[in-house]
Amino acid sequence: MNVAFIPVRGGSKSIPLKNIKNMCGKPLVYWTVAAACRCSSIDKVYVATDSEQIKETVHRIKDTEKEDVFQKIEVIGRSAETATDTASTEAAMLEFAERYEFEHIVLIQATSPLLSEEDLDRGFALYQKGDTDSVLSVVRQKRFHWSVDEDGNAKALNYDCYHRPRRQDFAGCFVENGAFYITSKERLLDTKNRISGQIKACEMEEDTFFEIDEPGDWVVIENLLDRRLRAKKHPGTERKPIKMFLTDCDGCLTDGGMYYSEQGDELKKFSTLDGMGFRLLREKGIICGIVTGENTKLVQRRAEKLKLDVLRLGVMDKLAVVKALCEEYGISLEEVAYMGDDINDSEVLKSVGFSASVPGAVLSVAEQVDYVTRRQGGNGAVREVIDYLLAQGSI
Repeated sequence: MNVAFIPVRGGSKSIPLKNIKNMCGKPLVYWTVAAACRCSSIDKVYVATDSEQIKETVHRIKDTEKEDVFQKIEVIGRSAETATDTASTEAAMLEFAERYEFEHIVLIQATSPLLSEEDLDRGFALYQKGDTDSVLSVVRQKRFHWSVDEDGNAKALNYDCYHRPRRQDFAGCFVENGAFYITSKERLLDTKNRISGQIKACEMEEDTFFEIDEPGDWVVIENLLDRRLRAKKHPGTERKPIKMFLTDCDGCLTDGGMYYSEQGDELKKFSTLDGMGFRLLREKGIICGIVTGENTKLVQRRAEKLKLDVLRLGVMDKLAVVKALCEEYGISLEEVAYMGDDINDSEVLKSVGFSASVPGAVLSVAEQVDYVTRRQGGNGAVREVIDYLLAQGSI
């Protein structure tokens, strides 16, 4: 039996609760859990954590993802001793090995969200060769390495500095990227180490070198992951900058509730955070607007206060309206960001360059978008999407 072991702590100092912080619309831990679940060589995926919030998040992933492979997930606890800043990962692995039955284990680091199921399958293919006891993931780096002694004298380690090779002729060297390690339970318990014996290296793409330890790492990796996801969504097309931002009203700009005064007046709850978000977009020349099935003066007044370029009320066919807007402003659908939460938004969300939704969205909608906010509609969800696009350099 092959198992994946993903240890995640709740006590990260540099990025608090980073394992459940949203990256590209999903909790960070989702990306490695998904890769492990989709790997055909892995029978069960154990997520070990000391945090109730992380447990709830992973349970939610298991309960809401439609793919049957996510039923491989089992969330387990870990002792306080193995979840400290100073505890080794081996300590958590050994604690797990003493409690659970399995033959082979792959340690996966949740801080490596660029890991894919294909990487894991290649790792297991190497591991299953007769002369292999352990496998670790690496990247090839074509960097010139030097050592410096106590007197400050430098010495080249991996090349002849008098005959500097061209990059295309340089083999480079392999560096651990920390994404995964495969070994047997027997060897783990015997050596108390994640790898031992005859070790093979599984090479991954160069951009997987990065791990998330500091806030700066987060920005780099989120951009890399975003590019990868966009390439899958729009294969063979170059990513275009966003020139128009459109959103549905109820559920996105509001909390989706319907409030009535004693006089029968309808009331809606909006967020001032979203208003500042639209202002940031307007300052960058982005076309902003609302496309909604509603037709009320209340929404019209809000659009006027926000100084939006576009307001389309009482819309039944949203995709047709968005296409017409693209033609009017001379842009393509790939240059549109759209935010919606219900099935009448679905066709638009599938067609635009960037799509977003909210936690309370219809499940079929939430599963198809590029980004799901942590904030609820009417509580700054639109602003969160705008901040994300600005941070990604998509605008």
